[in-house]
Amino acid sequence: MTYQELIERLDPEVYQNLKRAIELGKWPDGRAITPEQREISLEAVIYYEDRHNIPEDQRVGYLDRGEKAGTACDPTVRRQQNNQATPDQFTEVKV
Repeated sequence: MTYQELIERLDPEVYQNLKRAIELGKWPDGRAITPEQREISLEAVIYYEDRHNIPEDQRVGYLDRGEKAGTACDPTVRRQQNNQATPDQFTEVKV
């Protein structure tokens, strides 16, 4: 069985446990997750989410830009060489 096949057959409960371990930095039994375990678990969770079409807003690492999208707080805004953004890149956000 390949790594891809293993992840595709991963039980949803195991996926949730891996995701929780990444978030909390410890396994369900309380033991700390090592950096290597975190890396491997994160790869497995990302692959699982992609293969099982988990909605983007439910994926690990998702950032909801919400009303910040298109503002100076949005990292997708392109900056000029002097680290200044051009004003025409922004949208007005009314709260």
